[in-house]
Amino acid sequence: MSYYRIFGLKEEPFSTSPDPELFYESSEHKEALLRMEIAIKLKRGLSVILGDVGSGKTTLARKLCGIFSDKSRYEFGIILDPSPTQEAEFLSAVANAFGIQAGATTAFGYRKAIESYLFQKGVDEGKTVMLLIDEAQKLDFCTIESLRTLLNYETNKFKLLQLVLLGQMELLPMVSQVKNFWERIAMRYVINPLSRDEAQEMIEFRLKQAGYCSVAPLFDIGALDAIYHYTQGCPRRICHLCHDALEMIVMRDMGTVDREVIQDIMVEESGIMK
Repeated sequence: MSYYRIFGLKEEPFSTSPDPELFYESSEHKEALLRMEIAIKLKRGLSVILGDVGSGKTTLARKLCGIFSDKSRYEFGIILDPSPTQEAEFLSAVANAFGIQAGATTAFGYRKAIESYLFQKGVDEGKTVMLLIDEAQKLDFCTIESLRTLLNYETNKFKLLQLVLLGQMELLPMVSQVKNFWERIAMRYVINPLSRDEAQEMIEFRLKQAGYCSVAPLFDIGALDAIYHYTQGCPRRICHLCHDALEMIVMRDMGTVDREVIQDIMVEESGIMK
């Protein structure tokens, strides 16, 4: 039996998969999502979301996809791993994200096909075309220049491509070096770690979403304080630690996670890492 069923849960509450149903929206996540939504609906062009590893950027992207899921009004393309490639390869990935067929498999051929697609969808059909790139810190100067060229496609009133970059903090100094790309950023936002109260709210939210309905808390105050101390508010690290804690109290035949359980887990992890 999976450990979570012992607690009357219908699913794993602390999975690190980007499940929008289990995504706790902190005040910063809500603001980032709202500002992206506004920028896209106003067709302002380029939005950049930055955050450390495990801050919730990928799940935020999934939430954004859900908001713009109406195929009659929006065209949504996603690139999950823009590892450094030649220009033609990168533009091929952009074309594939939208199902665009290019007449020639060269950088010029892909650009012309993408341009034609953007004008057809954005002007002739009146749709909003969005490209979301996750792990954007992997972009290099060549691919950034390709994206800058795509952002040049516009009418007198709006940008034809709405581009959203989600990446780790190292993306910031790189794009700031490309002045004519940096100046095109219409919205930028940095997702900071959760506060102590938000960390507790996230844990309680995920348990509730997973079906926990008992009045007795699974994590006592000492455990919650320890979790925040060790994770410093990083959502992914919180999930990992909570998952391990629930497994441990099952093995110890305990009903509640306390501070000692969290400390024991951290001692074990530090021993493994040595």
